[in-house]
Amino acid sequence: MAVRLSRRSYEHARRLIDNGAVVLDERDDWSEHRPSSRQENEFIAEHGFSEYQKWYLGISEEEDEDNKERYKFPYGDFHKVHRCGVLAAESRAGQYKYFDIEWAVAHLHGMLDALMSAK
Repeated sequence: MAVRLSRRSYEHARRLIDNGAVVLDERDDWSEHRPSSRQENEFIAEHGFSEYQKWYLGISEEEDEDNKERYKFPYGDFHKVHRCGVLAAESRAGQYKYFDIEWAVAHLHGMLDALMSAK
């Protein structure tokens, strides 16, 4: 499966972090903080796939644009960037050798850690 970085999503995440829309949580929190399928469906119904895709750093070119399976590497809850989501995406991108996504997520990780250090 070919998955590439969504520059649009990466820039969206950077803007959110710059604006302080973050949750500085721990690595293991993602299973509890990640949006459920129901929450994803509600978000899509209200905002459409164009907004939904901003919350996923990877795009699978093999899937249709109006299919949730197209969007990979979630990093937030449709309101804020979650550090635990970024860490999970970083780990998975490295595991599957999606180097462009791994680089982008490592940068987001650094931005979030800088915010944690500033506290």
